[in-house]
Amino acid sequence: MANTQPGFGILAFKTVVAHTITYFLVGLVAFTVLNYTELYARPEVAAYMRQTNEPIVALGPALQPIRGILFALVFYFLREPLFGRKHGWLIIWLMLVALGIFSTFGPAPASVEGLIYLKTPIQEQLSGGLLEILAQSFLFSVLLYYWVNHPEQRWLTWVLGIAFVLVISMSITGFFMA
Repeated sequence: MANTQPGFGILAFKTVVAHTITYFLVGLVAFTVLNYTELYARPEVAAYMRQTNEPIVALGPALQPIRGILFALVFYFLREPLFGRKHGWLIIWLMLVALGIFSTFGPAPASVEGLIYLKTPIQEQLSGGLLEILAQSFLFSVLLYYWVNHPEQRWLTWVLGIAFVLVISMSITGFFMA
């Protein structure tokens, strides 16, 4: 493992690509396995979630680079503890889980605030959707950590770059076709 201290541009690129790809892949699996079309059509869910056939939903993956840049801004200032340590991927994941999933400032499902203020039953909040975001944040953390610490793996940059372009292209195409 190289003790790499990437510049912001490289870190932002890798963060955007890794986040967008893991977001898309885990989301696709969850969409299929958890049957989001049926779940989101339930009246209590439809009150706050868009239906899966709405155009903006198809555009979701293409908008993930915005979140990737926000993540990269934080990761850049924490490069040493995140990418300069043996288990930095675990630090990244725990940070995302603690701050981005369980400790949101608003009442998101499965967050501390959500468990207190949402009418959604606790069992429902802690079911499928939570597994999706825990899995995505885990895969994102591991992939980003590995990629940043192994810049010599040029094949990985090519594969992930091509996958990123495909995800963005499919998302934009889906938006215009919806």
